[in-house]
Amino acid sequence: MEVAVLRRFAVVAVGVAVATGGVAGAQDIPLGKITLPIGFSIEVYAPDVPNARSMARSPSGTLFVSTRQAGDVYAVLDRDQDYKADDVITIATGLNMPNGVAFRDGALYVAEVNRILRYDGIEGRLQNPPEPVVVDEEFPTERSHGWKFIRFGPDGKLYVPVGAPCNICDRTDEDMRFGSITRMNPDGSAQEVYAHGVRNSVGFDWHPETGDLWFTSNGRDRLGDTSPGDTLNHAPDPDMHFGFPFCHQGDTPDPEFGERRACDEFSPPAQVLGPHVASLGMRFYTGSMFPERYRNQIFIAEHGSWNRTPEAGHTGYRITVATLDGNQVTDYSVFAEGWLDPDNSSWGRPTDLEVLPDGSLLVTDDGAGAIYRITY
Repeated sequence: MEVAVLRRFAVVAVGVAVATGGVAGAQDIPLGKITLPIGFSIEVYAPDVPNARSMARSPSGTLFVSTRQAGDVYAVLDRDQDYKADDVITIATGLNMPNGVAFRDGALYVAEVNRILRYDGIEGRLQNPPEPVVVDEEFPTERSHGWKFIRFGPDGKLYVPVGAPCNICDRTDEDMRFGSITRMNPDGSAQEVYAHGVRNSVGFDWHPETGDLWFTSNGRDRLGDTSPGDTLNHAPDPDMHFGFPFCHQGDTPDPEFGERRACDEFSPPAQVLGPHVASLGMRFYTGSMFPERYRNQIFIAEHGSWNRTPEAGHTGYRITVATLDGNQVTDYSVFAEGWLDPDNSSWGRPTDLEVLPDGSLLVTDDGAGAIYRITY
């Protein structure tokens, strides 16, 4: 898919977090390579957050950051509220792919592969965290697509995806949660599947006006360099089915499973993204700092491809914007890029996004182990 590119210019990092407490000195992060639309700039918010993945911010301003490979969960603090991190505290370690974090009623929820943990009263005990409460430990144990992105929805329920434990398979007869997005009450009760046929969602958000769920999903691998694309999906109602493993990107039957069910039986994606871009965190922009055209539009962190031939080159390693008119995507364009060098090597991988109260946008980078802040 061709991606419209906005007029842009390279910007130089204009700030680096002060090293205090758990924060090491600024790394040599080449933010001068990042290009953004005119008027935007990017700086380092926290320079040493190893394997930084998903983010959840408490109402009082503590930024909780997960990891996937490191097994750690961090609290990133901006004590003097100057929009630069002053301290990074490791509050949990040795966990099993703790990719998901969410915050509610003073408690931090952390998703491992097969269980959800809750750290009560965590902000008062960052230096001496309590033993976690196990909210649910009955999720599948498969590590393939087993890492989870979690968030609380406007209905007060915790949404937890369960990725397909494979590149392509149908194992719903073993556990109907495979290839889905589930939801549950905060105490783990009343668990149910909300969305079916979702290969692997590692990012979702709710429209700030309609309350509808939107999510990204990673397409299958090993069908070539150009197909299928990742997808952005709209799920306003429960029990919708988005095609996996029978149909990809709304119009491509799977070579193995496509004969079982036709593509027109499923909900098509709202937007087909680039092939193999590894679309992860996504957020509706709800701030007032950026120009009005970005209000209530979807920012997507595209982590970057692995399943492409050297001749085709990598895709992703960027931030894109999906522009909506109602529930229709009218444009899908690049907002920030430069993590991928011309020689097809990468120095960073954008992973998740978070809108700060002043309207600036935080970006985690699990490749460089840092968090950035984009301002206008």
